[in-house]
Amino acid sequence: MKHKIFFFIALAIFSTSCKEEVLPKPKAMLRLEYPVANYQTADAGCVYTFDQNSLSNIKENKDCSLVLDYPIMKGSIYLTYKPVQGNLDTLLVDAQKLSYEHVVKADNIVEQPFINKEDGVYGMFYEVSGNAASQSQFYVTDSTNHFVTGSLYFYAKPNYDSILPAAMYLQNDIRRIMESLRWKD
Repeated sequence: MKHKIFFFIALAIFSTSCKEEVLPKPKAMLRLEYPVANYQTADAGCVYTFDQNSLSNIKENKDCSLVLDYPIMKGSIYLTYKPVQGNLDTLLVDAQKLSYEHVVKADNIVEQPFINKEDGVYGMFYEVSGNAASQSQFYVTDSTNHFVTGSLYFYAKPNYDSILPAAMYLQNDIRRIMESLRWKD
């Protein structure tokens, strides 16, 4: 009888000790992937053209100011056109001030100059990291006649970790806009 009890106790110990320990699953992160960008020249009848991502829809405002709406990302790039009329310094200061208004919530703002001498397009790209309202800002000008500013906004409360994939995708679109922008003069 002692052998049977010993056998059952040993069997119970071996059968329970061979199971894997049950652990909770780690928190998963949402992986957002977007299609490869497909660009075509956007000409909204303004004094400038640029390459537009086919994922965006142009909403025209007055005076050649445009909104590029990205419905699948719930975000927009706002483009504002201003003619240069002896006020280039004021336009530059305003564009820089607008970018640095986000410094309160931003972790970092990186300035990246842009120069295209061949087509007369000069500007600055501001990459904003952190929970700021806008993740990217830019301006381009020909220094004599035209000035365009742009800002990226999402239709949600800023949470940098959540919007980072979309922000990076749209930052690439902003760079493409800057690189492809041409004045019609």
